[in-house]
Amino acid sequence: MSVVETMIDIPAEHERNVCGQFDSYLKKIERTLHVTMIARDGALKIIGPEDTIQKAKSVFSNLIELSKRGNTITEQNVDYALSLSFTEKDSQILEIDKDIICRTINGKPVKPKTMGQKHYVDTIRKKMIVFGVGPAGTGKTYLAMAMAIQAFKNGDVNRIILTRPAIEAGEKLGFLPGDLQSKIDPYLRPLYDALYQIMGAESFLHNSEKGLIEVAPLAYMRGRTLDSAYIILDEAQNTTPAQMKMFLTRIGFGSKVIVTGDQTQKDLPAGAVSGLDMAMKILHKIDDIGFCQLTNSDVVRHPLVQKIVQAYDDYEAKANKSSVRPKRRREK
Repeated sequence: MSVVETMIDIPAEHERNVCGQFDSYLKKIERTLHVTMIARDGALKIIGPEDTIQKAKSVFSNLIELSKRGNTITEQNVDYALSLSFTEKDSQILEIDKDIICRTINGKPVKPKTMGQKHYVDTIRKKMIVFGVGPAGTGKTYLAMAMAIQAFKNGDVNRIILTRPAIEAGEKLGFLPGDLQSKIDPYLRPLYDALYQIMGAESFLHNSEKGLIEVAPLAYMRGRTLDSAYIILDEAQNTTPAQMKMFLTRIGFGSKVIVTGDQTQKDLPAGAVSGLDMAMKILHKIDDIGFCQLTNSDVVRHPLVQKIVQAYDDYEAKANKSSVRPKRRREK
């Protein structure tokens, strides 16, 4: 296969952003696509086989366009652009970037960053109830919160209700000090974090005092009917089947429900059935309920998180395979 070369202009104001510190992003593209990339005097020279040069050119052009739109290019952007280049869907990274859900209190746009997240957001827009399932770092809760806050600001719903089961993550914390709110706050802290970042502490506290935003443990949902509300159930893998049924039957007119969870991180007692697992089996044929399965390729935290998730998936798959392997009969 013949070796060719091509040139791409790099706007000076975007060079550092798209090349990375010490050209780290260029080196990653070089290693992945087996090309040589030389950035000099506002231009990038790419040398290599013709088919891989086209992939490298497309990846780098997409990164420049993302930078022009005001994005800070991260290693996750580079990794995802590279992975899409192998499926010939690399142009979709720009389509995903157009979908701005809302902006944080600091003006930073909140938007899906992977095709899986884009599908998740689109499903939330279309369906009344959505189950978002996937590993840590896939944005399940954060994107759901962003959608809820935007719907609240637009007047589509009158209030936001955020809930999760108050189950300790593998530890016995004992009796916590303080009043009831102080006791349940540690379990709900991840929800508060997202609210503060997107809405701002002052706005949250103002709406919370008026009862328009409620953060409560799942047990508080019993006996209520929730009309015109955006309801998010987080950490749903830790619900029992009875709790999940109770929660889903609280839904009233004009409400939207998002159920998020990670089926690999259950904190239920050994042998207990997860309400999330059972609900997904029972409800999968109902039209108004959507199911989104996010994977480790949708992880948007530090790249190391993606590698950790993949390592655990590989280990568990290997362990399951060895456990079902039939034993060889001894010859007499």
